[in-house]
Amino acid sequence: MTAQRPAILTTHTVAPRRGRRLRRLVGVLATVATGGALAACGSSASASSASPTTSATPVPLVVYGAEGYDQAEVTAFQKATGIPTKLVDHSTGTLLAKISAERDNPQWGVFWSDGAEAYAALDQQHMLVRGFEPTTGTLNALGKEVVPADQSYVPTGLTIAAAVIYDSNVVKHPPTTWAQLLQPQWKGAVGMNNPAISGPTYPFVAGVMRQLGGVSQGERFFSELKANGLHVYSTNKVTLTALLNGTIKLALVQNSAGIGFQFKAPELRVAYPAKVSLLPGVIGIDAKVSKQEIAEAERFANFVYSPKGQAVQLAGDPHGDSLFFPVVKGTKPLPQVPDLASLPTENPNPAVWGPREASIDQWFTNNIVQ
Repeated sequence: MTAQRPAILTTHTVAPRRGRRLRRLVGVLATVATGGALAACGSSASASSASPTTSATPVPLVVYGAEGYDQAEVTAFQKATGIPTKLVDHSTGTLLAKISAERDNPQWGVFWSDGAEAYAALDQQHMLVRGFEPTTGTLNALGKEVVPADQSYVPTGLTIAAAVIYDSNVVKHPPTTWAQLLQPQWKGAVGMNNPAISGPTYPFVAGVMRQLGGVSQGERFFSELKANGLHVYSTNKVTLTALLNGTIKLALVQNSAGIGFQFKAPELRVAYPAKVSLLPGVIGIDAKVSKQEIAEAERFANFVYSPKGQAVQLAGDPHGDSLFFPVVKGTKPLPQVPDLASLPTENPNPAVWGPREASIDQWFTNNIVQ
């Protein structure tokens, strides 16, 4: 079923990233995971059904983005193709709230953020185009590991969730396991993001729970961490600012954010306790918009995979999200990015942990944030 969309201006709109209304966002995730309110009005479109229409005038392509380089990529894409493209830039939680609110009249063509779990939940509700893979670039072995079986979303890079960021002038021996955070020496000294707001944080929470043996074991761990004085903030920037001003000694955030903060604070270091979760940046395409916009969305994904698009992704946010591990052959990471083979990583299954995101985020908000 093709939804009708009001006219869209082609100017690029960038909204604040700060999260709002925690309970509303957790409720939105519940809607995505359980599916009642997000049941699709038709089957998912395939790559073969997404061919352009015969219209000579491109329809506007709307990109919902939570990446630091998304503005640069959208600008470059519009310049290269002439397709009018609008960016709506928010935190992942806010964008999921918009996707839910617009379910009967979708206003987005592309959704681009970190963490595959939300996309797995959307895919289970037939919200995403399946069977599409960009043809302008070839995935490396790392990228192939995170492609879903039904090709319902496209990986664009990998970071780590979470790493431990610390001031080397204050901390000489950072923890090497997550369990060590419960030691008395770290009482009141640890900060992290709220997974209901921060897209990169839920995969970290899920990864810890998986390592510990399940949800109940993970809930016990985070409850003990709270009892040891855990601080919870909204986003990477807020948590890292608390580290810089001395409120905390350890910041559990996305590694790219920590590496980026080293440019302004060289005394910061990044540690990777065993184990850390791989965090894919992901593009999903709305299956409920017109065939023409689906075709334009696929062109956008192809542009991102092209040499020009990869160069923009690497240059668009050099002190933040551009510090990723590439998944397209021929693309080299920025020099500040560590060797991934040296890190103790794991890859929690999004199809397993995506449907659990709503309940876990709700539990975290009720029991850890409050």
